[in-house]
Amino acid sequence: MAHFSNNSEPSKRIAAIDLGTNSFHAIIMDIYPDGSYRRMDKLKEMVLLAEGGMRNMLSKEAMNRGIKALEKIKFLCDNLEVEEILAYATSAIREAENGGAFIQRSIDEVGIKPLAISGSREANLIGQAIQHAVTLDEQPVLMVDIGGGSVEFIIGNKEELFFNASYKIGAARMATSVQQHDPATKKDIRKLEKIFKDELKEVRKLLNQHSVDTIVGSSGTMENIAEMIAERKSLSTSLSLNELVFSAQDFNEFYDDFITFDHAKRSKLDGLDKKRIDIIIPGVVLLRYLMKSFGIEKVRISEDALREGMILDHIHQEKHNIDIELKSYFPNPRRRSVFELLIKCDWHEDHSRHVTSIALKIFDVLRNELDFNDNDRELLEYASLMHDIGYYISHRKHHKHALYLIRYADLRGFKEEEIEVMANVARYHRRSTPKKRHKRYRKLDKPLRKKVKKLSGILRIADGMDRSHYQNVKHVDIEIGEEEINIALTTESDPQLEIWGAMRKSTLFEEVTGRTLIITAKSREAVS
Repeated sequence: MAHFSNNSEPSKRIAAIDLGTNSFHAIIMDIYPDGSYRRMDKLKEMVLLAEGGMRNMLSKEAMNRGIKALEKIKFLCDNLEVEEILAYATSAIREAENGGAFIQRSIDEVGIKPLAISGSREANLIGQAIQHAVTLDEQPVLMVDIGGGSVEFIIGNKEELFFNASYKIGAARMATSVQQHDPATKKDIRKLEKIFKDELKEVRKLLNQHSVDTIVGSSGTMENIAEMIAERKSLSTSLSLNELVFSAQDFNEFYDDFITFDHAKRSKLDGLDKKRIDIIIPGVVLLRYLMKSFGIEKVRISEDALREGMILDHIHQEKHNIDIELKSYFPNPRRRSVFELLIKCDWHEDHSRHVTSIALKIFDVLRNELDFNDNDRELLEYASLMHDIGYYISHRKHHKHALYLIRYADLRGFKEEEIEVMANVARYHRRSTPKKRHKRYRKLDKPLRKKVKKLSGILRIADGMDRSHYQNVKHVDIEIGEEEINIALTTESDPQLEIWGAMRKSTLFEEVTGRTLIITAKSREAVS
């Protein structure tokens, strides 16, 4: 079993700025000695560099908007004492004849030096970020980042990026050069689809070589589409869009309505950024073309994109041992992000691992009885590992602090409902059991509330069995009777504290199992 040092102090604070065609987006990250990172702040400014069309020159007004956006970002960086700023300029700036002049203005007037990167480099960084943020397996996926000037396509799985390329078919570019009417006419849509077909021949050829049924989408246009579909389906996105999934059917139903809307109707839609109202249609048409032409069955969302790819690349270049320790043990983003949080919170490792081991043993015995599945087991494992991280804030109410830390830790690879389950299970490891008067619990759907109660019932008694925090319990034997559940403990020393600790927290366990809990100690003679 791997153990990790609690290096809770960051070694460096850096900022990454994506100077896109539609928006300038900055994130500020603390970098830790083990190569992990934690987001401290972010700022997004809409600049619409392509307003009026993707020409060879950036307009004076567009350049001024860009400089003002960078001034706001620089002000935030200075206030947060950022040590280094990475700034990458993409499609609009790298193509403009006066892009160099804009970069020079940024250096002279703001003190930020953007680098104009190639489309291929941009796609590669986006692919790395998605691999880090989303739970992938050996099955290849098509990663798509729809920007204002260009669209990046990457084919890859959890270990490899097989292909990456950038095409000049971004939403803002297409909106100003092809789309002529509002709402878009059938002729406008046919023109867009012909361009997409001609431009993406190489992508189509490569997809025929790989069995791909999923798109992983990143950045603003994809996120806005996901937000609008989530609104239609009444799905919460208050914590995160990461790992949100919608099916081809979900998208087609959305598309059939959305494509008929004019500016006025689009402006009333929840989930659509107001400054994308007039440029998002080509992005929506592109996604429909991809799903229809390439047989895509579902779309998943990655909140990480170019900015996070810049951070990962910087850590690697600086030889900060990028996730070497964590990534070698935890290639899965879910497990890795949980352990990054545990380390940052100076977790009580021995106690937390011990409680988790006991909780999972109880889970495995009760799995069929309580109608659990593999995902439930994984969520219980992570909630158990994280149940005491609230001590990082204070001992008092540490169970409530754990709820807060888990909910707002930017855990990667999880759906929002999974984060809510883990946070609530950790919250209820002590003191009060789940009640509808509790705000966060009340907001959960009924099936999730039921799941939280069952998993919390297990965690509570598992935590009680290490009341001393000295891992006295060495083995548990569990037998399920018609009216009772008997747990016999094998301990290293006197078991009274562990039995008392578990029994005083047994009410919820007995409620969800419908049986009386009896805990006894095995004699050491019987064990030997």
